[in-house]
Amino acid sequence: MAETPAAAGWLGSALTKRILSALVMLPLALAALWFGKWIFAGLVALAAVLMLREWQRLPDGPENQAAPDAKALALGGAALVLAIALMRLDQRLASFIVLLFGALAYLWLQPARRRWAFGGMVYVGLPSLSLIWLRDQPEHGRLIVFWLLLVVWATDTGAYAFGRLIGGPKLIPAISPNKTWAGLLGGMLCAALAGFGVAQLEPGLPALLLGLFAALVAVVSQAGDFFESGAKRRFGVKDSGALIPGHGGALDRLDGVLFAAPFVAFGLLLWNGWGLS
Repeated sequence: MAETPAAAGWLGSALTKRILSALVMLPLALAALWFGKWIFAGLVALAAVLMLREWQRLPDGPENQAAPDAKALALGGAALVLAIALMRLDQRLASFIVLLFGALAYLWLQPARRRWAFGGMVYVGLPSLSLIWLRDQPEHGRLIVFWLLLVVWATDTGAYAFGRLIGGPKLIPAISPNKTWAGLLGGMLCAALAGFGVAQLEPGLPALLLGLFAALVAVVSQAGDFFESGAKRRFGVKDSGALIPGHGGALDRLDGVLFAAPFVAFGLLLWNGWGLS
C-alpha cells in the first residue's frame, strides 16, 4: 500500500525520530547499566570517544565536511579508554594521571586549539570516570547511576513540557532562546519526583533527601545543556553531530549527564565523608 503524505510526514517528524531512537538506545543503556563491570565501562568508553570527536569538530562550523584530525583523536580517545579501564580496575590515581597527560598530549597535537582541546578532554573525561566510579560502588552502585540517569531524563522531559505549556520569561535567551524559567522549575519538579520515586526502590535510603538533591541535580543538568548550547552557538552549529536521529550527536543527548555525573559523584563523596568506598 502506498504511504500517504500524512503518514510520511508523521514518520519523518523529529518527534517520531526521537521516540524511535529512544526505543533503541534505552534498552541498550539499561542493559549495560544492569550488568555493569566491563560491559558498562565499554559503553561509557564508546560514548566518550564519540563525544570527543564531536567536540573536536565543533570549531570547524556547520559547513565543515573534513574528517577530524585522526592522530589527535586516536591519542585522545586512547587516553580516555585507558583512563576508564584503570578506573574500572580501581586504580583511581592512575586513571586521573592518564587523563591529565592524555589531555596535555591531545592539546599538543592541536596547537591552534589548545584550550579547546584540553577543555574537551576534561569535559568528556571527568564525567566518564565519575560514571564508572558511581556504578562500581559496593553498595547501590547500579541504583545510583539509574537514579542519576532518570533524574536527568526527567529534567529534560519536565523542562520541555512545562516550557511548552506555560511559556513565559526566557531563562538565558542569548544562549538558548527556547528555555524558560517555567521549564527550569518544571524540570526541577519532575526531577525531584523521579529522584524520590527511585529512592523508594531500596528500603533505608533517605528518599526525601534524595528527592531534594535531585532538584539540585536538575539545575546542574540544565547548566550542562546551556554550556553545550553556548559552545554550538559560538560556532554557528545547530547539532554537535548526526549520530542519533531526532537528537543530533552524542553530546546533544548527554550534555546534561556530563555536568550531573561529577556533581553526583562529589555529593556522594561528601555524604561518605570523603571516604572513597
